[in-house]
Amino acid sequence: MSSIEEIKVAIADDHKIFRDGIRMALSGKEYLKMIWEAEDGKDLIHKMKIKLPDVLLMDIRMPEMDGINAISLLRKEYEEVRIIVLTMYDDQEMISKMMEMGANAYLTKTTDPEEIYNAILTCMNDDYYFNELLNKALLMKLQQKKTTRQFYPNPIAFSDKELGILKLIADDKTTEEISKEVYLSPRTIETIRQNMKTKVGAKTIAGLVMYGMRNRLIE
Repeated sequence: MSSIEEIKVAIADDHKIFRDGIRMALSGKEYLKMIWEAEDGKDLIHKMKIKLPDVLLMDIRMPEMDGINAISLLRKEYEEVRIIVLTMYDDQEMISKMMEMGANAYLTKTTDPEEIYNAILTCMNDDYYFNELLNKALLMKLQQKKTTRQFYPNPIAFSDKELGILKLIADDKTTEEISKEVYLSPRTIETIRQNMKTKVGAKTIAGLVMYGMRNRLIE
């Protein structure tokens, strides 16, 4: 874990029993502090204005305003907040859609509490948490792109250093792990990662990895 001393966590879900379960499962976890709960999308937007969390655990299906509309609004106002979708839906098209809209991780409600905790820490340190569910959705998206031949006509050329870091990102390595492998500081790794996203016009790390896979820069 980096120098983060406390991670403020909020949860938005219309089922109180589930909210209670998540709160209990995460209580006592190092670095975490649950600051509030929201029972629907409108309640979520209201509470975000009062106290901003570092990490938001959010369901997709909620009354008043669903998670799809909520994430669209949140990303316009609160770019720095990590959003972890926590839902019962494991549809791959929905996973791709939510990640493209700005989610930092996608988990189902059957996920073990320890993995939820790990996802929170990983998103705080490395912006995104990749799991098997997300990787499958990315591969499906890639296959669809290949089928329709939607390739970039002139792929951006990466330096050997950038390409090496891109491969490590695709291997689900954390910033700290990449830093140790290539002998660069974590801050330098983050700068290189951001520069690569800017080069290809990707808004997210998932988009950057997709670009690399689509242009056969990585396997």
